[in-house]
Amino acid sequence: MQNSTSSSSSTAPIPDFERITALFNTAVSEARNITYEHEVYGLLDAAGIETAPATVLLSRDTEPVDSDFESISGDKVVLKIVSATIIHKTDVGGVSIISNQADDIRSQWRKMLDEVPKNYLAWLADHPEATPAEYQGLAKNELVDAVNRDIPGIILVQYQPAASAAFGNELLIGIRNTREFGCIISAGIGGTDTELFAQSLRKGQAVVSASTALTDAEAFLELFKGTLSYQKLAGQSRGGDRLVSDSALLQCFATFIELGNYYSSSNPQAPYVIEELEVNPFSFINGQMVPLDGMCRFAGSGDIPAPRPIEKIDKLLHPSSIGIIGVSGGKMNFGRIILRNIFVSGYDKSKLTIIHPEETEIDDIKCVADLASLEKKLDLLVVAVSAKAVFTLIDEIIETDAAETVMLIPGGLGETEKSRDAAKVMMAKIDAAHRKSDGGPIFIGGNCLGVVSHIGGFDTWFIPAEKLPKPQKKKVRNTALVSQSGAFMITRLSKNPWLDPAYMIALGNQNDVTHSDMMSYFAESDAIDVIGLYIEGFKELDGLAFARAARQAIVNGKQVVVYKAGRSSAGQNATMGHTASIAGDYSICESVLTQAGVIITRDFGEFNDLFYMAGLLHNKTIKGNGLAGLSGAGFETVGMADSILNEHASLEIAALAPSTVKRIEEILVNKRLDALMEIRNPLDINPGADDEAHLQCVEAFAEDSNVDMIVVGLDPLSPVTKTLEKTARPGMDIYADDSCPRLFPKLAASIDKPVIGIVEGGALYDAMIGMMMDQEACIFRSTERAVHALVLYVSARLKSEHLKRQCA
Repeated sequence: MQNSTSSSSSTAPIPDFERITALFNTAVSEARNITYEHEVYGLLDAAGIETAPATVLLSRDTEPVDSDFESISGDKVVLKIVSATIIHKTDVGGVSIISNQADDIRSQWRKMLDEVPKNYLAWLADHPEATPAEYQGLAKNELVDAVNRDIPGIILVQYQPAASAAFGNELLIGIRNTREFGCIISAGIGGTDTELFAQSLRKGQAVVSASTALTDAEAFLELFKGTLSYQKLAGQSRGGDRLVSDSALLQCFATFIELGNYYSSSNPQAPYVIEELEVNPFSFINGQMVPLDGMCRFAGSGDIPAPRPIEKIDKLLHPSSIGIIGVSGGKMNFGRIILRNIFVSGYDKSKLTIIHPEETEIDDIKCVADLASLEKKLDLLVVAVSAKAVFTLIDEIIETDAAETVMLIPGGLGETEKSRDAAKVMMAKIDAAHRKSDGGPIFIGGNCLGVVSHIGGFDTWFIPAEKLPKPQKKKVRNTALVSQSGAFMITRLSKNPWLDPAYMIALGNQNDVTHSDMMSYFAESDAIDVIGLYIEGFKELDGLAFARAARQAIVNGKQVVVYKAGRSSAGQNATMGHTASIAGDYSICESVLTQAGVIITRDFGEFNDLFYMAGLLHNKTIKGNGLAGLSGAGFETVGMADSILNEHASLEIAALAPSTVKRIEEILVNKRLDALMEIRNPLDINPGADDEAHLQCVEAFAEDSNVDMIVVGLDPLSPVTKTLEKTARPGMDIYADDSCPRLFPKLAASIDKPVIGIVEGGALYDAMIGMMMDQEACIFRSTERAVHALVLYVSARLKSEHLKRQCA
């Protein structure tokens, strides 16, 4: 897969970037940041797309003569209005197909120059939200003058009869610059109804998108093959003819990817940035792709921030010294709570220093008057002062070189309108420090809950320990949880302490350290198998950096689980108010991260389930998607079968091998259950099946090569299962040597395939569930949630193996 501006396909001609840049220079000289349609055709020709139609610009200032029309052949011609502001030409009468006769062309030229401006003004009156920024606030006469001024003329275009006018036989291809991911390529159903189909069809059927920096033409073609557009163009519909070859599509995609990577905000050598280049539609004539309309917006290139010295994250998570500023000597403020949590978590008091101008010692920990009085440079400085004091303190930290890493706890550092200008100045100073030889300090936060590092042996959260105990639930903590919202983390852990991550890191506003920085660090960490992230928004181009790092993490054998906020417009607005984050285009984010191998979750519950499951099943082998299930409750087996399919992934009910069927028959005969049930998958084992029967059936499934994973309902309410902590029946409690709560976790651990236990029961069975989860069994309290999560997890694991092969 592509990672640079080099050629994305051997089939693509190399674009003439000098010629294309000259087109942009011409537009700039005319105070335009948009190219006219005929200039877009010139751009495409310079890029190597040789089928652009012939055009002639007919200036509005000079009446055309016969010789102006001679270069356009054919019985018909197309006249199109030329304007930097009229995007939807057909809505205002800006497109006309007429006979190729000189008098007819002149007559239509006059008519369009007279009528189109009037039509456009009427259209703007009906669509005020679409009024261009430069027209807003103009008086009526001023608006009329501006609209006419922005129409330099009309282009005469060679008429290109399409091979078919049927639905789906036109194609849209475009690239656009995004704040988070740089350049994105999209392709799908073209024509005037593109937006309608994109909204009406299932995700990925109308239009697909990918990062030009992370894909190539071959990979994008494979993605495009899943669309309805490709099925129509390839002649896969009933009675349909193939309109274009895969090789032609491949070459076109490669050309757009080349353009996107060269004129990209992530390319420091780019003379300009293409903000949007769209051809809609491409039509098809004799197997050739012919552009029939196009637009391009561009901008000047900007500065790229200095790289952050992310190797210092190791000092953030495993500090040999910690300083803290903002601790009260007389009351339990946030700083004092943080201080106590640090040393109560086991951190050596002798490695702690408090910066306090008036105290010499607080809680038996030494104090110094100011940063300049520190004996040596700190690995970590925790800042727990007011937001007002932070801005001047940042200057002092940088000037004194007091710390390698800094944790900014307070809010008010960019998430409010009042603080944004000051936050921008602060971040510019931090960026300047990163340009020094040692990279300067890195800052996590602001508006940051802090860090819990079990491996580093400290806890800087300001949550009292009595409100959120953090007992070790895993023998080896193998996950990291990174979140912009500290509350998101503490509620996940409060609801399910068995998540038990090795690291829990609140990023807050990302004033400096970002999601991609943390992902890059954990991608190379031998201690971490699964990274979970709650993301409200990415900083500029950080989505692209994150996708690159996440893909590397997955190639390195890890799983990445993400909840991305901003699925709705209300969610997007909420993120800005919370952590100063711009949520961005959710569909683009989802597409790019999914293609990088990330598991994108649709809600908090799905995140909880997948992060929990991934942490427990990471070392299990998954060769396919064949599921075997069993339960003594019939509704659970029905629920298993009904939950194996979702929008983009599915499991299959495994066909049991004859030897497996025979073995289960023997188990049922021995338990005298053979007359009560029929053997099928999922297996309704009957409420009369005891603990041993459940375990024996799991063993039988595990040895079947057709079975890739097992889901078992443990039937807590059955009269013969040992599922209660206390019972009047001797030997029937969960502590019995042969109970499922004792033996199921050991059996599941011994099986190389994923094994999920389900306990559909109320609070009476909490002890049963806790006993098994304490032994690191993967347990769910809902059948459909368990299978739904398993569908997504298995799909991601199988895709990750494909990604590893691609990147090998």
